[in-house]
Amino acid sequence: MELALESLPWLPPQPEGLRQLCKALTAQTPGLGAELQRLATARLDDMAARTLGRTLERLRGEGADLQPLAPFRLGVLSAHTVDLFVDGLAAACARHGVALELVVADYGQVEGEAFAPGSRINTARCDAVLLLVDGRWLGIDRPAPPAEAAGRVEAALQRLEAVAEALRTHGGAATLLPTFAVEPQPLFGGLDRGLPGTPRALAASVNAGMGEIAARRSDFVFDLAALVEQVGANRWFSPTQFHHYKLAFAPEFNALAADHLGRLLGAIRGKARKVLVLDLDNTVWGGVIGDDGLAGIVIGQGSARGEAHLAVQQMALDLRGRGIVLAVSSKNDDAVARGPFREHADMLLKESDIAAFQANWQDKPSNLEAIAKGLNLGLDALVFLDDNPAERAQVRAALPMVAVPELPDDPSWYPRLLAAAGYFEAVSFSDEDRLRADAYAGEALRREVIVQARDLGDYLGGLGMTIRFAPFDAVGRARIAQLINKSNQFNLTTRRYTEAEVQAMESRPGLVTLQTRLSDRFGDMGMIGVIVARDHGGGRWEIDTWLMSCRVLGRRVEEAMCAELTRRVAAAGGTDLVGVYRPTPKNGMVAEHYPKLRFEPVDSAEGEARFQKNVGDGAFPEGLPFTVQREA
Repeated sequence: MELALESLPWLPPQPEGLRQLCKALTAQTPGLGAELQRLATARLDDMAARTLGRTLERLRGEGADLQPLAPFRLGVLSAHTVDLFVDGLAAACARHGVALELVVADYGQVEGEAFAPGSRINTARCDAVLLLVDGRWLGIDRPAPPAEAAGRVEAALQRLEAVAEALRTHGGAATLLPTFAVEPQPLFGGLDRGLPGTPRALAASVNAGMGEIAARRSDFVFDLAALVEQVGANRWFSPTQFHHYKLAFAPEFNALAADHLGRLLGAIRGKARKVLVLDLDNTVWGGVIGDDGLAGIVIGQGSARGEAHLAVQQMALDLRGRGIVLAVSSKNDDAVARGPFREHADMLLKESDIAAFQANWQDKPSNLEAIAKGLNLGLDALVFLDDNPAERAQVRAALPMVAVPELPDDPSWYPRLLAAAGYFEAVSFSDEDRLRADAYAGEALRREVIVQARDLGDYLGGLGMTIRFAPFDAVGRARIAQLINKSNQFNLTTRRYTEAEVQAMESRPGLVTLQTRLSDRFGDMGMIGVIVARDHGGGRWEIDTWLMSCRVLGRRVEEAMCAELTRRVAAAGGTDLVGVYRPTPKNGMVAEHYPKLRFEPVDSAEGEARFQKNVGDGAFPEGLPFTVQREA
């Protein structure tokens, strides 16, 4: 088998009559955004991707509600021709949960657009600008004398950062900085990598320095160099296409590059998946446990098939190590399905690694719904790995919001395809991310406590909770931005802010910011809540953002956060606090949030409800089941 990534082999085939399906969509179509995402989650040819993108543009022009797709205005500055590439971007972004709006400048106008305050890109107020430049533009495509190599790298990095700074200053946009691959024309053969001044060495140094720039500036890296490594530089770079049409890469890779950009924008908007749900028979192990028994399933060293299934387990464990939650959905008797986890010596996965275990004879969609409900996550957080094409088709039809990769017959390829699909793209990585899988495992222990408790107060008191409050700071910045962009259910306004905007809030006068962390005797849940309140003058403060992790519902955390917020607003000279609720299809659970906290209704604007309370003396109330720690 050859894994041709440019064909996006993890996606199901393009639906028939896609043009007609797109034409039939109107602003009044029920579940419009979800239907656009469903259509995009297919192996679209260039024409179909263009059609879907134009449909999205038409619907936006009609004022259609595209939720749950998250809006994103992207500017594109390029040193070469990008028309064919951008044609497929909207469809690729819809696949990853983003409603893309494009602003594309003429190619070759990178610095002219970036440095002019009134340019098309800067006046568009983009959320981010994609900088598509190459080694030629940076002057690192040709060899440099060893003594000049460091200077050439520094000049390239300064040029990139100057453009990024201009875009932030004049247009308020973050920058997507590309990494640089090298055309396969080595001067010294195998020595190219290690000799200072070769294009390969120059590109490696620029890529490393650019990563530091992005981290320092809260910009993002679009890792094209990694993509070139995957498909091969000889295939990616086409001298004919460049000399004739000024295309930076061969057009057969447009869809793949667009998908990589789509998953990056999706991750920025908090759309990356959080849970890997595993089928068992012929996925985690070879054979059928119910028929073949513990000794008959194939797993472990000594056979190609057994080692392939072992690699699937290792991939799952590696993902768990970076915070992806693992679950099981299997048509099996529960005790039989758990047997290998408990008793088979060659199993890498253990029962304790699985946060939700659904083994029964119900259909897979019902089990996936149960898993999502048990984890208190949306179905759009799930990726389902199953060797059976009939089961995959059933899940896609019943639950189109669940990601279901196509798989080949040979399980050896399962890890490679799962990684290639990019469901778990990340733009940051915090301690909370690393501990997420353990946190969900801890929930099982907490459920045991609530079974034994006499009442809710007894349960909460028995958890031994410590709540920690602090203003926004550099340590929590990445996690704060992550929560702001991915929280949908317990989110009062669903306003989105980039990491750079969060950084600006840390020192902005007239703001009270609050990050909340929670731990108990079963573990540290990390940051679970964020509030931003703004001074509107006259002692009146308005809550711009209030969100919480649904993992802590029912623990009275919102009461504690409210008490801490009123304390801090009172200390800042505030007298009244206004809470705003902006309804979305996903945040209905917080419609009564402010009334429950004794806010009174006041005049509301169109599309939002407003509530107000006096901040009082700001004392932290007695009776809340927390030990409180705070930073000023």
